[in-house]
This record gives sequence, C-alpha cells and structure tokens, in this order.
Amino acid sequence: MSFRRPLAVSFVALALAAGLTGGATAAPPSATAAAPDIDVDRVLGHLADLESIAAAHGGNRAHGQPGYTASLDHIEGLLDAAGYETHREPFTSGGVTGWNLIAEWPHAAGDEVLMAGAHLDSVRAGAGINDNGSGSAAILEVALAVAEADLRPDKQLRFGWWGAEELGLVGSRAHVAGLSAAERERFSAYLNFDMIGSPNAGYFVYDDDAAIEALFSDWFAERGIVTEPAVEARNRSDHAPFLSAGITVGGLFTGAGYTMTAAQAAQWGGTAGLPFDSCYHRVCDTLANLDETALDLNTDALAYAIWELS
Repeated sequence: MSFRRPLAVSFVALALAAGLTGGATAAPPSATAAAPDIDVDRVLGHLADLESIAAAHGGNRAHGQPGYTASLDHIEGLLDAAGYETHREPFTSGGVTGWNLIAEWPHAAGDEVLMAGAHLDSVRAGAGINDNGSGSAAILEVALAVAEADLRPDKQLRFGWWGAEELGLVGSRAHVAGLSAAERERFSAYLNFDMIGSPNAGYFVYDDDAAIEALFSDWFAERGIVTEPAVEARNRSDHAPFLSAGITVGGLFTGAGYTMTAAQAAQWGGTAGLPFDSCYHRVCDTLANLDETALDLNTDALAYAIWELS
C-alpha cells in the first residue's frame, strides 16, 4: 500500500457422460462451477520466490530496481505458460521507466471486463512480502486456478500487477489514463488486493460498492468472521484511479499501520494496541511477517468473487 494519500475449488474436471452403447464423450468446460479452494501453500510458494528475488537483487523489489524487473519476469513466465495473453505497459516515474503487467484470459463469451489487480512493487526498505507480495501472489494463484479449471466465463477476465504504487499509484494511474471512454464502459468491476496477510490481521472489505461489499462480507460471515469497512485503505491503493474514472471497485485488506482496537482483537483474535502490520514499509516485511490463515481466507474469497462475478 502506498504511503502517500492521493489528492483527490476443487478444480473443474472434464465430466464423462456414458451412453447406452458404453461410449463416453467429454463435456465442455464449465462456466458456472464452484470456485476452487486455493491451496495456500502454493501462494506461499510464490511469496518465497518473491523473497528470493529480492534477496538476489539488493533486498527489495522497488520501482526502477532490478528486483522489480525480475519479479515481473517471473510472474509473466508463469502466466504465459498457463495460456494467458500478457503484455507490459510502460510508464515513467522519477525519470525511470517502469512497467505494469496485464494478463488476459482468452476464453470469454462476452466483452464485459472483470479485472483483479495488485501492486507488485515494494518500498526500497525491504522485500515487501505482505505489502504487497501477498496480493500479487494471491491473484497470480487465482489466475493459474482459472487456467487449471479451463474456465469459460461470460466476462473477460483480466489480471494486473501494478508498478510504482509506493510512489503514488503511478502505474495504475497510467493504466486508467490510457483507457478510452469505450474501454472504461466495458468494465463491470475492478477488484483490488493490497496487503491481505497482515500478521495481526483484521478482515476489512472495501465499501465503495454495496453489492461487491456484500458479496465478500457474506462469504466471510458464512465462516463466522465479522468484517469491517476498509477505512485505512480508502484512496490509498490502486483501486482509487478506477473509482475516479467511474469504474465499480471492490477489494480486501487486512490492515497496515493503524492500531487494532480491543473490540477488533476480541472478534478477530489479534492483539489490541499493536498495528495490524508492525513491519509495514520496513525491512522485516518478510515471509515471517504473515498470518497464513488470513492469507488463505482472503485468497479463497478472491477466487469466489472471480467465479461469481465472471
């Protein structure tokens, strides 16, 4: 998450239908199957890769640094191998060229767009595993689950990894600025995932759109988890440019530098009086700086939203 406040499933299998003659034919891939239960170990594997990349490139994955480019190369390679159509969008910040990575799932029935995104850059201080390796790894694994399920959605599924978020939402602002009016109108929603594994985790849902907020809140309620509006995240992450452009937004968040209250600790099992993430924007934001249960739940909720809304 940016430190600056901007101004303004089991996987689907091919079913076999046996005929009277004993023959069998494969059914087409389902567009309405239940969302997968994402294996959190796979998400953690992506995070271990990002931490290793940072360690090999000066300790961070910040804009303009080799760790960011290596992170982008790694994720793009996995998506290309899974059958996505990927492209990089250049932008400039501080006189340095950066890139967003956009991945399209090429099997939509219609033209309406459902997009999920997360910023891939860290601050210069460290590897940025919760902020925002967590969101980046989660949408990567959900995108790979779409491919493994061979999903045939009604809407065009698009995933984005934003650059230079930590410098003021630069990459996502550039992306939205480059959309034509017709392209903006094709969006049904943009979903943002920035810090979803905070070690003293809260369960926060973006409240910019009532229907999407209810979709997430009801999912958590079915699991006995009370959610709250993501007040700390308002206008501070990559959903903000989409919202300003009139695009419906939603998302999940587990907290950053705000302090957990006694009431929140009672309902979520955390520690009152401490930040949701004591390593926010610090060198200690490593694999040790994660609540795996929160990461697991938020990734499963992310997958549910993609399956339901697409």
